[in-house]
Amino acid sequence: MFDLLLKGSVVLPDRIIEDGWVAVRGERIGAIGTGEAPQATKMIDAGTDWIIPGIVDGQTHATSYKGLPGFEATSQSALAGGITTMVDMPYDNPDPLNTLERFDAKVQAVHDYSHCDVALYGTVAPGQGTDLMQPLADRGICAFKLSLIESHPVRFPRIPADEILDILTASVPTGLPVGLHNEDQEIVRAMIERHKAQGLTRPEHNETSRPEVAELSATAQFMELGAATGAHVHIVHLSSPRGLQMIAEYAARGVRATGELCVHYLHFDAARDIERLGARMKVSPPIRSGMIEDLWQACEDGLPALISSDHSSWPIDNKLAASIFDAGAGIPGLETLGPSFYTDAAERYGEEGAVRRLVDYMCLKPAEFFGLAPRKGAIAAGADADLVVLKRGPKPFDASQTRDGLNWSPYDGETFTASVATTVRRGEIAWDGAQILSTAGSGAFIPRN
Repeated sequence: MFDLLLKGSVVLPDRIIEDGWVAVRGERIGAIGTGEAPQATKMIDAGTDWIIPGIVDGQTHATSYKGLPGFEATSQSALAGGITTMVDMPYDNPDPLNTLERFDAKVQAVHDYSHCDVALYGTVAPGQGTDLMQPLADRGICAFKLSLIESHPVRFPRIPADEILDILTASVPTGLPVGLHNEDQEIVRAMIERHKAQGLTRPEHNETSRPEVAELSATAQFMELGAATGAHVHIVHLSSPRGLQMIAEYAARGVRATGELCVHYLHFDAARDIERLGARMKVSPPIRSGMIEDLWQACEDGLPALISSDHSSWPIDNKLAASIFDAGAGIPGLETLGPSFYTDAAERYGEEGAVRRLVDYMCLKPAEFFGLAPRKGAIAAGADADLVVLKRGPKPFDASQTRDGLNWSPYDGETFTASVATTVRRGEIAWDGAQILSTAGSGAFIPRN
């Protein structure tokens, strides 16, 4: 007798089982099959809807606004979006995760507040040195994160190139990737000042103040430092196809180079959407004009290592400023990550093509990249029973109903062609399509293998 049985169109790494089933015992997947199903205490019959692995969101900022207790609301939003594991960035409020004490505090916060499972990035502060990198890796962080531009002098600082060289050198024995926020500080700051001097402070001026070359030059510098050290260098958000192509060129030379794409770059276009959305679509690097089709082609060519949300836990007040340069960057994205990607992909590849690509880029690849597989990322016997019923059919997105405590989104009012009807996290039905059924602290810290 199993504890839980899900029936539907089961999406496995290599095929889709129509009229399939997944049987759960405890926190793990016990069996997978088709046709006559075994007995179970509870059963969810999804009909012809998709049963996919829990999404692994490779880039979230859960604690940038409310601090470590921010895990509670953010993780509920994750479950409502079919995300069973968040990979959280180290730029916490008020201090970054760069010491063992802060690591312990963040893990404790996961166990106190989070409804979903969490893997963690670490970072290195300017002037800190590299002595704690191996101890943090030994504790189970899945990657390091750095920035070439300062968003906050303590929480999100700029790391000088000479220190990045040392950090990359020290990262090699850990085996961990080192991610980069890839914008050249001098170019961006100078361009913003020029825009301000000319009175160009409307939302449409954000894109021109952070030109593509600022992103590409920072990316190229980081790639060369990676080539010199043998480190695994990773760009956490590329807004243009040229950036993804650059990563591929370095990888072809033997550099351990990867790049990540965020889902909003595949959906929004600055020229088309900025008048309607204004600062609500401000992210860094910016959403650009005329990039969408080439970015989808880059996905088709397999260039991104994974696709993430870059969810930012900022209230709408952070966007309400007279000048675009005073408005905060970042958007909520946990409940729109999967539905947005599926909807746009289905227009190009059909529903089966869309769900296959969703599972590849948002489940399998991030789980493998961050060392969470085979526990996470795939429907397989012995894996964690992280399962999502993705309901096929149109559903309007109402941001006022989101579970993140923010209740705004640039996607508000759009209609997606799939929605999350059920989320199972390690065998527990945590979201039933209307309510969060899990409790705070039922999530767990997941260390890198």
